[in-house]
Amino acid sequence: MLNILLVEDDEALSSAIREKLLDEGFSVSCAFDGKQAAEALDEAHFDLIISDVMMPKMDGFELSRYVRRDGKSQPILIITAKSEIEDMQTGFKSGADDYMSKPINLKELVLRVHALLRRAKIANEKRLLIGGSELDYDTLSVRTEGERISLAPKEFRLLFLLLSYAGRIFTRFEIMSEIWGYETDSDERVVDTHVKKLRAKFENSKDFEIITVRGLGYKAVKKERA
Repeated sequence: MLNILLVEDDEALSSAIREKLLDEGFSVSCAFDGKQAAEALDEAHFDLIISDVMMPKMDGFELSRYVRRDGKSQPILIITAKSEIEDMQTGFKSGADDYMSKPINLKELVLRVHALLRRAKIANEKRLLIGGSELDYDTLSVRTEGERISLAPKEFRLLFLLLSYAGRIFTRFEIMSEIWGYETDSDERVVDTHVKKLRAKFENSKDFEIITVRGLGYKAVKKERA
């Protein structure tokens, strides 16, 4: 079970978020200010941190800097009542990975949590072996049948995402959110374009193929080698 540290001084909002995350199958620990959160992080491992910004004793930005100075790499999702671009920039510079403005949509929060955890898993793995094909995150390339195929960054991240969760259907919205970001101005058709490019480059792959699930999105399927 994945562990989440929720840092929010508004007890009603903390309770609502906690219940939603528990329903999603996460283990949730709550802190009500940055100092409590720092103490919790010193005592236990958490896979993800959700933190408000405006809190007593230590705010969310300070907490993010504390986490990164301590060498911890788990994703941090910042929640704040502020939506100005300067505050977003401060959040990202302090070490946060994503940013949500209040009022919080709990369904969107859950989507972002799952996306951050998937990105963290991918970033930590670095390499992925599918049959005779090896994906190398550092070089953005795939070695297959003795050939190394280099990919554009978004092509590689899309392929790595699909193959990391082979068999799972990803909607275009999920792919857009994870690869292009929630704030992108790009149209969802850009996903179709990238899938088309990947299919062309790996049309003869003996290890995997990308399947269109009509009306939903895409999934990668592993092939059984003869």
